[in-house]
Amino acid sequence: MEAFRRLLPGPQAEGLTAVDVASEVPGPAPAARPFVLLNMIATADGRATIAGRTAPIANRADYELFHALRDRVDAVMVGAETVRVEGYGPMQPLAVVVSRSVALPVDRGLLAAAGNRVVIVTPSPDRELPPCAASVSYLREADLAVALRRLRDEHGVASIDCEGGPGLNATLVPAGLVDELHLVIGPKLAGGRDPLTILSGGSLDPPRELALLSLHESGGYLFARYGLT
Repeated sequence: MEAFRRLLPGPQAEGLTAVDVASEVPGPAPAARPFVLLNMIATADGRATIAGRTAPIANRADYELFHALRDRVDAVMVGAETVRVEGYGPMQPLAVVVSRSVALPVDRGLLAAAGNRVVIVTPSPDRELPPCAASVSYLREADLAVALRRLRDEHGVASIDCEGGPGLNATLVPAGLVDELHLVIGPKLAGGRDPLTILSGGSLDPPRELALLSLHESGGYLFARYGLT
């Protein structure tokens, strides 16, 4: 088990576990929807992936905190492309997949794990997946604000850990649907042309302001928790 060191707020503390760090969430849910935290990782030069994957950026402490945060929420939300690339697997919380086309692999990963409960959020009125091992239901809604409210009302979801990707983030953040950003900064430089960042799409005008709530360190990695103002 990896040890974390709290840098902010003071006084500093050492020997913390991922469970200790994750215990700061979730916060209180807004009146109209669940509490939403955005959990992302990036290199020091801002890349959200290396060779298309997040794994080359991460370390063991990130892995432990990633799962500790999942244990603190009612649901994990993810975009369809992230499911296709990262695969996923058995998941204790409810899995919420946002997909326009409902084109998802059912022979591996998230949907192939028996016992997984998956809600597909989609604007499609009739598209469905072929039979798979996971238990699947559909929330047919184009507006994510409405979809979040329905997840609360119909599935009892009071808190969500959103794991991206950047396209889904770029829908949630401008709409004011994210309460906290948990950003892991890996001590790596990757470079490359037009790198993918944690937020894709157009510029935010004006930029969203962030309030630093806490900062931890483990193995040279920084774990920043921001409130979105």
